[in-house]
Amino acid sequence: MAVIHHTTLTPTKLELLASWLPAQPWYRGKSGQQPELARTGGFRLDDPEGEVGIEFMAATDTSGDQSVTYHVPFSYRGAPIPGADEALIGTTEHGVLGKRWVYDGTRDPVLVAQLFALIVGEAEPQMQGMSDTPDPSVTGWFAETGARAAIASTTVTDDPSGTDILVETADGRRLTIHINRVLQPGQDIEGQALGHITADAPLPDGTTARTAFAVVRAHP
Repeated sequence: MAVIHHTTLTPTKLELLASWLPAQPWYRGKSGQQPELARTGGFRLDDPEGEVGIEFMAATDTSGDQSVTYHVPFSYRGAPIPGADEALIGTTEHGVLGKRWVYDGTRDPVLVAQLFALIVGEAEPQMQGMSDTPDPSVTGWFAETGARAAIASTTVTDDPSGTDILVETADGRRLTIHINRVLQPGQDIEGQALGHITADAPLPDGTTARTAFAVVRAHP
């Protein structure tokens, strides 16, 4: 299980995110406008090897006329991923662990493997700020029973609607995991979904609603 250290990060995750976010195709802010971000939800997953930090953060931007909540899967590593410079959000200095490389986790094979494991029921979601504490508000669902989480390869693409992770499983299955980058609290899951991950996301009145963070469909 991952150990959560209550210490400093310089720069913080939100500071790194504020610099990275405007360059993404799914960013909803105005050009040249700096996001004003607050963490408003999310959850963690544990790396079975204990090497990679995995977090799915909901961060709300209040810089525009209407607030927008983004979903950013983060991975945190003690060394860079070879050949993954384009996925690097930035580096930060951890008060206990030292220098950490922070990645857009959709490009991190460890995060993707655990994400799919959560969908098929082989991983347990964890509270964001607590060690060894399951988060029962996060649910994964997959339509087919007996599916295994082993992944052979992945391909990732971004567009204005979010991020698609094409997963080829070890048993030959081809699936698309769509990461909802802009969260729509309470919105129904559209289309023929084979699976999904749902959690609470903030509404403008300060309450929360069940929201799809990720949706799985068969790859055409």
